[in-house]
Parts: sequence; C-alpha cells; structure tokens
Amino acid sequence: MTIAVFAGSSPGNDPVFQEAAAALGKAMAGRGISLVYGGGYKGLMGTLADSVRDAGGYVTGVLPESMDNARVRLKNVESKLIIVPGMHERKSLMYSLSDAFIALPGGIGTLEELSEIFTWKQLGSHSKNIGLLNVSGFWDPLLSQLDSMVSQGFLSGAVRDSLIVEDDVEKLLDRLTAEEHPVPAKI
Repeated sequence: MTIAVFAGSSPGNDPVFQEAAAALGKAMAGRGISLVYGGGYKGLMGTLADSVRDAGGYVTGVLPESMDNARVRLKNVESKLIIVPGMHERKSLMYSLSDAFIALPGGIGTLEELSEIFTWKQLGSHSKNIGLLNVSGFWDPLLSQLDSMVSQGFLSGAVRDSLIVEDDVEKLLDRLTAEEHPVPAKI
C-alpha cells in the first residue's frame, strides 16, 4: 500500500506536530506502507520522509522543477525522487501513485491538496480513503466548517462522513486500510 501524505513545509510552532509526523512515518514503515509526498526535507514533510526512511520504509518524493533546489532539498531523504514540470503534474502524479491520503497539519498548500482530493472523491474521480491526523485539534475548525456546509445544504452528510478523522496514528492507519467510504454520485 502507498499513502500520499500532505503536510506543512514548516514545522509549526508546537513540537507535537513534528512528533506526530515522525510517529506517522515510523508506523507507516512498520506496516510496510510506502510514502508519496511533495519531496524535500523542509518542515513536517521532511520529518515524515526522514522517519519513514529511517524505519526502513520506501519514500517517493515528487517535486516540481521550480522547487528542485538546495533550499528544498537540504538532504536526500527519498528512495525515489521524481521531478515534474509543475504543481499540477506534481499533484496528479502523487494522487495516481497513492492508494489513500492523509493530511497532517500544514498551511494553505496542505489545505488546497486536501480540498482537491476530497473534491475529486465527491465527484467520483476516485474512491480512495482520505484521513486527517487531527494533532492537538488542528483540524477542528475545518471539521466545524464542513459540518456547517452539511447543515446549510452545500455538502452531503455521506461525503462529510467519508473523511476519516483520528488523533491517534495507529487508529487512523487501521481505519484507512480497513474501511470503505463510498459517496453518492454528485453528477
């Protein structure tokens, strides 16, 4: 199994975020789950990739040409690094290489990747599981917004419920690998 993980290119202000990224990487490698991520060694992304690799796991990084530089690639952590022309190709390749998705805490890029893959699921472009590792309640505001979308009639409850949310790494991986969350046809 291969999981794409979206995560911050910064470490965040609380060490618990890096601890969670490291724990996720170790747990993935321990289960024989490969990582696909955005490439490089910065922030939570780098912590995660380093942890997977250090635990004996396989890491595929996907970088756009514009980010293939020393600032992003402070050290080589990938088992395989794929350079693509741009961000659209990066996301498309990451999505196609993955059997499931996890979002760790992160910034606007992480939110955008999560939103896009969640939208694709709603539209029926894939049926893969999507999980949030809700470290220290990081995703609580987003979850409240999704609940508001349901109550206001803009999002189906089945789509909202297809998002697997856990604050524990092992529980999240258990659910991602065991559960099925089909969504009703949008179109």
